[in-house]
Parts: sequence; structure tokens; C-alpha cells
Amino acid sequence: MILPIVQHPDPRLRQLCAPVFDVAELGGLIAEMFETMYAASGRGLAAPQVGRLIRLFVMDCTWKEGERSPVVMINPEILSRSPETQRNEEGCLSIADHPVWVERPERIEVTWTDAQGAQRRGGFKGFAAACVLHEIDHLDGVLIVDYEDKA
Repeated sequence: MILPIVQHPDPRLRQLCAPVFDVAELGGLIAEMFETMYAASGRGLAAPQVGRLIRLFVMDCTWKEGERSPVVMINPEILSRSPETQRNEEGCLSIADHPVWVERPERIEVTWTDAQGAQRRGGFKGFAAACVLHEIDHLDGVLIVDYEDKA
């Protein structure tokens, strides 16, 4: 089922999301979030964007190039950020037609729980790092428009 995407300035997008304690309850939501993200031509979708104030997001940075690589992150935490940065024009499914140039670390290391409840740890670089950071921002109530005066 395709879910409605919450649009800025809805106050739910500014909320700090709560940790997830029972991963088993998320299966249907995760599937619906992927279906919604792909239908909206997005590369990432965070739970608050579909009205759920929990620390969960889905992303697939490569599907538009033909190869799907879906990732589910539950309770993600950034372990490290590189001092080297990158600047990308980012769009957001909750802020239609308003891309913003955002400067972010070139590389990050993250720990998270996957959809099966396993603890994961991994590094991301370039566009994938920016995507992870964009979605974690959503979990913290931060939007790309908050970077407009900084970039």
C-alpha cells in the first residue's frame, strides 16, 4: 500500500523520533515505506515522512540506475564522520520542488538494526553517505531547508 507522504510544514517533521524496541512489528510498515518511496521516485524515506515518529528509514541509492540495493535502518547511530566534505543538491519527498545545496561529510560509519533485528555496522561514502545523513536528519527533526543559509 502506498502511504501518504507528510508535507512541510507539518509539525511531525520537526519531532525527535522515538527508538524502536520491537523490530518484529515493523514488517508491514517497512514494505509499505519501500513501495511508497519507489512510487514517489525517491531514494530514501524516513518514518516521520509517513507520520510514524520512530527511528526507522528505508533507502535505495542505486535503483534509478537499474540495480536495486534496498537498505533498512532501525535506530541508526553515526559512529564517525570524515573531515572531508561533499556538497550535493538534495531533494526531499516532504518538500516538493525545493532542492537545497547541502554540505555533508564525504564518508561516515554507522551502526543500526536491520529488518531482521540483527545489529549492523557499515561505512558509506559519497552519495550513499549523504542519503544516510539526510534520512537520519529526518529522525532528528532536521530538514534540508535548515541548511539553506549554511551552504
